[in-house]
Amino acid sequence: MTDKQIYQIGLTMINGVGDILARQLLQTFGDAEAVFSEKRQTLEKIPGIGSLTAAEIKRPEVLLQAEKELAFVEKNQITCYFLTDENYPKRLRECPDAPVLFYFKGNADLNASRIISIIGTRHATEYGRTVTEDLVKTLAASFPDLLVVSGLAYGIDVCSHRSALKVNLPTVGVLAHGLDRIYPPAHRSTAVEMLHQGGLLSEFPSGTEPDKPNFVRRNRIVAGLADATIVVESAEKGGSLITADLAFSYGRDVYAFPGRTTDLRSKGCNNLIRQNKAGLITSASDLVSALCWDVEKKASPAPVQAGLLFEDDDRKGMVMILLRDQGELHIDQLAAQLNQPVRELSALLFELEMDGMVKALPGNLYKSLL
Repeated sequence: MTDKQIYQIGLTMINGVGDILARQLLQTFGDAEAVFSEKRQTLEKIPGIGSLTAAEIKRPEVLLQAEKELAFVEKNQITCYFLTDENYPKRLRECPDAPVLFYFKGNADLNASRIISIIGTRHATEYGRTVTEDLVKTLAASFPDLLVVSGLAYGIDVCSHRSALKVNLPTVGVLAHGLDRIYPPAHRSTAVEMLHQGGLLSEFPSGTEPDKPNFVRRNRIVAGLADATIVVESAEKGGSLITADLAFSYGRDVYAFPGRTTDLRSKGCNNLIRQNKAGLITSASDLVSALCWDVEKKASPAPVQAGLLFEDDDRKGMVMILLRDQGELHIDQLAAQLNQPVRELSALLFELEMDGMVKALPGNLYKSLL
């Protein structure tokens, strides 16, 4: 730990300065210490700062509070990850609203080669728990270095953590409070086990209560850390859908397990699939195939005819080749074989449909008209 970290922690404790504005300050002044060293008159001229926020930056109590937090971090062997650090999670750094700083205690590799987030309702059914356990168990057999991320909440969250622990996969819980407590208290023993096989992560300093707005904020980290977010069960509204929307906005893959149309706790999953925000999966093998983890992709030479038809967009040519070679295909199958997000492929297929090249069939199936 260094004095530099006092300024880095302090940057997150300034009233009126969120992650996006903090990024702007870092880009303007170079590092966190320079922000606090700058004259108040200069700070006031920065877009988005003004006199009130400039006064908050110069308030001595900010750095005193940061010193106190650094002492807590050192005492409890917690690691601080700052946005400009080399080891800051690369996936999370890509998100425009990524936390400038977060706290982590554990031994997981936050830059692991494969990371998934598994989320769902707090009121999980037996179906949801079984799906989660089977998914994690099957993935662990092929990918022992897979990192499983969730939010340590009741229901699907804690089930995913416990399933990972059971099969010796590392698992990280993203918390909506400081690392000086565990919420809900019923999950304390699971959290302690995770410290030795994964870890606990939070952007909130010690003393922060698990207030409702914090759960919404932490969802962006759950989505941003992973290659893909999997929704197992979700009602029509809820935190899982917020996380899925965030992952979708980051350009990350989102997948959902479908449920019966009468199941209220699957309604959110069914809606995600219907809106083409999530790919439909029913097993671990579906997920592996969709993420192209099962085979090494080899480029197939495109026929001359396809190249002539689609010189302006090779993706269209590849879609047509697949449809002509394999017949009717589901959009999820196309997305998996082309290694392309479903939402982008959906727009491409619409263009081909308008050009009279493909025909959309019921059930998100497509066939070639050439």
